[in-house]
Parts: sequence; structure tokens; C-alpha cells
Amino acid sequence: MKHRKRVEWTKLDNASKIFPSLCNEKDTKVFRLACELTEEIDPVILQESLDITIKSFPLYQSILRRGVFWYYFEESDIKPVVTIEATPICAPVYYSDKKNLLFRVSYYKHRINLEIFHALSDGTGALWFLQTLVYHYLTNKYKEDFSEKKPDFNYIASISEKMDDSFGIHFGRKKKNRVRKKGKNIKAYSIRGIRNDEYRMKLIEGILPVQEVLRQAHEYNTTLTIYITSLFIYSIYKRMPFRNRRFPIILSVPINLRQYFESVSARNFFSTMNVGYLTSDDNVEFKDIVLRVTELFQKELTTAQLNDRLEQFMSLEKNFFTRLIPLPLKDYSLKFVNLLKDRGISAAISNLGRITMPEEFENYIQQFSFCTSARRPQICMCSYGDKLAISFTSPFIETDIQRIFFQFLSKKGSSVEITSNL
Repeated sequence: MKHRKRVEWTKLDNASKIFPSLCNEKDTKVFRLACELTEEIDPVILQESLDITIKSFPLYQSILRRGVFWYYFEESDIKPVVTIEATPICAPVYYSDKKNLLFRVSYYKHRINLEIFHALSDGTGALWFLQTLVYHYLTNKYKEDFSEKKPDFNYIASISEKMDDSFGIHFGRKKKNRVRKKGKNIKAYSIRGIRNDEYRMKLIEGILPVQEVLRQAHEYNTTLTIYITSLFIYSIYKRMPFRNRRFPIILSVPINLRQYFESVSARNFFSTMNVGYLTSDDNVEFKDIVLRVTELFQKELTTAQLNDRLEQFMSLEKNFFTRLIPLPLKDYSLKFVNLLKDRGISAAISNLGRITMPEEFENYIQQFSFCTSARRPQICMCSYGDKLAISFTSPFIETDIQRIFFQFLSKKGSSVEITSNL
């Protein structure tokens, strides 16, 4: 008698649940991490390296299924296959009518691309996957260079730790009564424009020396993240019609919760905060925006504030009546709630931070970069060595905000190397 293989399934974490309901042609909920090497990619070795890497990240070999009440991950035997880059940036990965993996690995000339559906992982978790892939690729391709000793690798976590649902571990168990703050439904300034054909993302990427941008940030007594966030708001303001200045410019900013709560999970573990600036003044100074953004960062980025906000989200998820709502109604509800939430956001910015690799790889890696699909202008940034990659994605043809942004940095003394996909 033939025994049927037992199928393993995994619940989506708190942050993942929203993405299957909201993805569409305009916003695929896909983001891309890329590593550019000094030599052209060998696809055979890259495939061999991917075969090794996937063994350490078993959740990445899952497909997404629809249940009666929730989506869930189901174990699959689908093998990820390396391809040459042939699709638009952040093209759809998840298809509700297909059984396919939720990520793709492609290459183009010197560059390795990892594109992931956001329900599977966040930027930090995906970065660990890419770093592992690059590690195996370089140590395989240059075996002779590392024959005596392989470089040490920083991201060492057990498979079970990589699979952890850190939301479930850290939140949703407290019974204490909290006073919920009723937030006002503030309508933010909405950036308008002519959409690119076939919902393609326009990517404009600037590569700058990290130290030069840090020097500029220090002139304003602030951090690089706050400096770039303030400059994004300032650039939007400079192109904002006067009649719309009654609306605040509000940016959505993801927060990597691993910085505040212990976790090495390769799944989603992030929250978001909104950072806004309101003015009707015709002569706003950049330094004023920096002061306001600094104040908001200090207010929002506390363990107590993050903990309270996440406990509220988790209590909603675990609510008995919420759990009984059928999935089609959940999808509809999430779309409606997200539509209301979107009215309070002008744009978004995400900083993956400083990326490190073993020193022995210094002569083989040029840079890392990071971008995402976007239904409104968005900045993603990361740094490697002394190269800061700032990637603008936008569904619009217009590039005035990007031009103002990079011209500001250039006038302040930063050399900027600009590339674009369209």
C-alpha cells in the first residue's frame, strides 16, 4: 500500500496576512534586493549556490494557499530555478491561480537579483537569504582563493529560528488593559502623475559615497536616515501646488523590530510609523523639516510605543469574531481599510541599513541595492562599504521630485552616479 506524503503547512505571521489581499497589477507587493559583483555571473554556479541556500531556508520552498479563514504556506517540492533577467522590475511573483514559489532569482551581467513577495519575508529576512546565496556563490566560484580557509559568515541561525513567527513569540499574550489612542483620520497630500505604460515601475537609482552624505547629515546634527527622510519631504514640498499645502506631507517608514526585540527570523518582523510635516508657508527651510522629523522619530521609536501598537494589532488578529470571518470577506475588509489608510500617506521610505559581508569578499563585490514596487513614489536605500544606494521607484512618468532630491545632495557636495531603467 502506497503511503501519501504528509504535507506541512505554516500560518502567515501578523504582518504577512495583508499582502495576499492587497497585491494587484498596480502594486505587486514585490521587492528586489540585488548584489553587483566585479565579474559577470556564472549561471551554473549561481544555480548550484541556490540549491545549497534553499536548504537553509525551507519556508522559501513554500507556496501560498487559500484556506476558509486565512491564507497559509504549504510545503512544496518545487525547485527554484535561476533565470536571466527578463521581466520588469518587481513584476508579480504571486498568482492566486498558480502553484509557484514566492520568490525568483535572476541575473544580468554582473548582478544577482532576488525578488520576493512580501508575504514571505521582509527586507532584513530577504537580505539574509541573498547574503547566504552570494556567500555560497563566491566561495564556489573562487574555490582556489579560499582553499585554505573559508570566510566566516555572520548570519548563523538554526532552521527553526529562521522559521520563527516573532510576532507570535513577542506579542499577543498580554491581558493588561490598555488605553487605546483614537487616531484622527488625517488626509495627507496625494502625489499625482501620469502612470507608466503597463503599470511598469520607473526606477531611478543614485549611488553616492556614504561618508559624504554622513557629513551632510552631521551638519544638521542628525542621522543619515532622518536626513534622507527630511530631504524626501522637502523635495515633495518643492513640487507641491500651493492650493494643496493645507494637507500634510506624510511618509510611511518601516521599522525593523529585530532592533528592539530579540529575533533572527527570516520571516516578516517589522512595523511602520508615519512621519509628517504640515505647512502653508511659502518659505519652508530644510532645517525646520529636519527638526520636526527628528522629534517624530524620537517619539515613535521607543520599545514601549512599538510594543503597545503591536499588541493592539495582535489582539485584533486573535479576536474570536475576526477569526470566524470567511477569507473572501477578510479580503474585502482589508482592501477597504487599506484604502482609508492610504489617504493618510503621501509616499514611503525604507532604509535597509549598512550591509556587511566577509572582508575577504571586498574585491569581488561592488555594491548592494534595494527597491520595491510602489503605487506612489518610494525611496529604498542601503549601503555597502562606502557606497550608498538610494533607489526611487514610482508608477509615474514625472521625475521632478527625484531631480530636486539628487540635485540637493549634489549641491551639498556629494558626487552622484544616476542610473534608470526607463
